[in-house]
Amino acid sequence: MAATAEPPVTLPTLDRLGVKSAPSDVDAEKVAGLWLDSLAQHVANNNIDGILSLFAPDAWWRDMLALTWDFRTFHGHPRIRKLLEDRLARSKPSAFKLTSAKFESPYPDLAWILAHFTFETDIGLCSGIFRLIPTADGKWVGFTFYTNLEDLHGFEEKIGPRRNFQPNHGKWLEQRQREKEYADRDPTVLIVGGGQSGLDIAARLKLMGVPALIIEKNARIGDQWRFRYQALCLHDPVWYDHMPHLPFPPSWPVYTPAHKLAGWLEYYAEAMELDYWTSSTVTKADQDANNEWDVTVEKADGTKRVFHVKHLVFAIGLGGNNPNIPTFPGREEYQGQVLHSIYHNSAKDHLGKKVLIVGACTSAHDIAADYVEHGVDVTMYQRDSTYIMTTKEGMPRCVGHLWWEGKYPADVADRVDASLPTWITEEIAKRATKEIAEADKELLEGLHKVGFRTNMGHNGAGFLSHTRRRGGGYYLDVGASQMIIDGKIKLKNDSVIKRYTKTGFEFENGSTFDADVILFATGFATPVSTIKRICGDDIAARVKPIWGLTEEGELRTAWRDTGVPNFWVMMGNLAWCRFHSKHLALQIKAQEEGLLRDGERYV
Repeated sequence: MAATAEPPVTLPTLDRLGVKSAPSDVDAEKVAGLWLDSLAQHVANNNIDGILSLFAPDAWWRDMLALTWDFRTFHGHPRIRKLLEDRLARSKPSAFKLTSAKFESPYPDLAWILAHFTFETDIGLCSGIFRLIPTADGKWVGFTFYTNLEDLHGFEEKIGPRRNFQPNHGKWLEQRQREKEYADRDPTVLIVGGGQSGLDIAARLKLMGVPALIIEKNARIGDQWRFRYQALCLHDPVWYDHMPHLPFPPSWPVYTPAHKLAGWLEYYAEAMELDYWTSSTVTKADQDANNEWDVTVEKADGTKRVFHVKHLVFAIGLGGNNPNIPTFPGREEYQGQVLHSIYHNSAKDHLGKKVLIVGACTSAHDIAADYVEHGVDVTMYQRDSTYIMTTKEGMPRCVGHLWWEGKYPADVADRVDASLPTWITEEIAKRATKEIAEADKELLEGLHKVGFRTNMGHNGAGFLSHTRRRGGGYYLDVGASQMIIDGKIKLKNDSVIKRYTKTGFEFENGSTFDADVILFATGFATPVSTIKRICGDDIAARVKPIWGLTEEGELRTAWRDTGVPNFWVMMGNLAWCRFHSKHLALQIKAQEEGLLRDGERYV
């Protein structure tokens, strides 16, 4: 995929604004309330010039479904004007209400008022967040403005006061079994994959009254975590990883072991009363002239069922569970074991062996550390530089202002995070990345001394910048880096692999390396091959590029229009799945209710 052109980004520093010091004594609620009142009046009068007069010339407006039925970011007056000319009268925003406002100064040279508000459009209930920055003449103007669709009028999630109030005496178990069987009906939505992304979208759809069935190839929900390598543990903190409507208990450890997460996913599916078939595989999906789907599902016993559904959601992960194994000449000569990390279980499987791990990111480090702890001779082959930060120093600086003990509830944190356009987020992240590197200086210098190559993320913006573009490329250190420094995990990165030999690899510089086991921790390919296998070449060719960033800084294709009607892709880490599963569910529900029709999206 070609590199995305990234716009020049300038933060509203106080010196650039001509402001000598942060006006921390401001009455944030009063200023934000007056500003929002002015905006609401201009919106009611369709006064676009008036709206723009409230914003800085280089302001940003980010919308998620509320005005555009898409994820869009508009930078500067000309592009915001075009958005408003095309969508303001059509969307009919109204009922603006400030819900909170506070002064923030994330760095000594940055200051703004952060304000939350609600409003409505002709189709739904919405939320928003804006940031006001000070000017040299003592005024406050809009810098970022975020609008987000929360619920459709009349079709809100069935939670809280809208939950089922009727008692159920002795009928619930049979009712649930009948619902899951789908013996005499078809679901509206069929979801391929029962990991966190599949469960999240199924939960959202259920609460909106849209029948959905998950098809999971493994024997149990959670097996995709249960049968990964035993040393696997999440490196994201618990506050970042909650699932929709059912947060982890307050006693949950900060970093979740994979087997513990597997059990939680299984519990979540039962607690949320999700409909799923396990030990079942989607073998074929054909789209008819009405853009609906005939989906063939094969069970473990060989029986088949063809469902006719309106929507097909692929929740198969960023790599589609397709391991990426680089090919080199001479594979047939090598007499040892070759495997990908997805098929690796435990270091105990290779006691007394000599192991070479190809790759130097998260899985490679986790597996290498496990080998060291079991006394296995292990070498890591590093092909490219890796972003390294310790979880101790990095996580509080990366996510601690939002997802941490005593901070925002996860749903609020999600929206505050989304309220900053990606390009602004990454510009600020460059500062945090430098701070983390300084805090991790001793560790990084130790790695450099032994030849381990590191980077600072894309353009110096840290690990999430790699996640948005590659879905990997980093290691959040919990101990393996010190093992490399100490020589317990050996390192080779002085040449490119040329070919297999009988006993290992030969490299371009003429060196060789012997290993009993070659383990590829080289990530995954793309989901396109799985889409092609199930849906055919034509559908796969029509799907837009998946993942990576658009010129506006939005992630490509996931959670919204894929280029193929009624075909959706649900993926991402636990946090992104939690947040964006509702966006996807809203679009499906809106289509079912006739609220989102062809041509409605703003492109």
